[in-house]
Amino acid sequence: MSGTTCLSEVVVADCATCQHRDTVLAAKRCEPGDICIAAHSGRQIDRFLRFNPEYAVEYLTDGFWERRAIAVRYAPREAVVALAGDRDEVVRRAVATRLLPDELVMLMRDADREVRITVAARIEPGQLVKLMNDPDYMVRLQVAHRLPHGGLPRMAHDRDREVRKEVARRLPPFVLGRMVEDEDPEVRRIAAARMLPDDAARLLADPDWLVRLEAARLAPLDALAVLADDPEPEVREMALERLNGNRQKEDET
Repeated sequence: MSGTTCLSEVVVADCATCQHRDTVLAAKRCEPGDICIAAHSGRQIDRFLRFNPEYAVEYLTDGFWERRAIAVRYAPREAVVALAGDRDEVVRRAVATRLLPDELVMLMRDADREVRITVAARIEPGQLVKLMNDPDYMVRLQVAHRLPHGGLPRMAHDRDREVRKEVARRLPPFVLGRMVEDEDPEVRRIAAARMLPDDAARLLADPDWLVRLEAARLAPLDALAVLADDPEPEVREMALERLNGNRQKEDET
């Protein structure tokens, strides 16, 4: 399928050499420059296989990586499993979107991060622990997003702050106390907004005022006195608002 040329920025293949000339072309199910499997144009290849999916299996072994990758989208799922070891990462990425969740185990150690990210997004939740220590933080972030709560504490000290932020968003409140000493203030802020009152009290002296503000919303009332002289007006106001609100309730009763 050679002989492609570019005319006015449109890739047009030579129909005279195409094996589909007397079948698909004759039936007007393809069109040079628009719906064409022979062109080195992803758009044209995709349109051809969209209208003629019965040919997809044939192109799973094509020499052009983009044809193989696009063929994966339209071929029967059973036929694309063999391409899990394809030499091109784009093809393997396409395969990762087609395999059943329990079949994705074969791609968990793929060299391409995008493949592993897709695996982490689709694999059975019970298998996610195997990706918990992946070298790429985006893979671990996807794991933290989907991992069952029972496994999340093991990621509370991940080396990347984005992963720890996701963990802080999802950990049950009674476990968030283990994040009060996190090195990143944004992680501590997210945790402070959800943790149990006694754990929040441990953050009332945090060096970051936004962390103290979140802690002041949840900490026990008898712990808020330390904020009376806080250098940040918003923190002082939050503490005073909660204390005054409590006094008003007591007066009403």
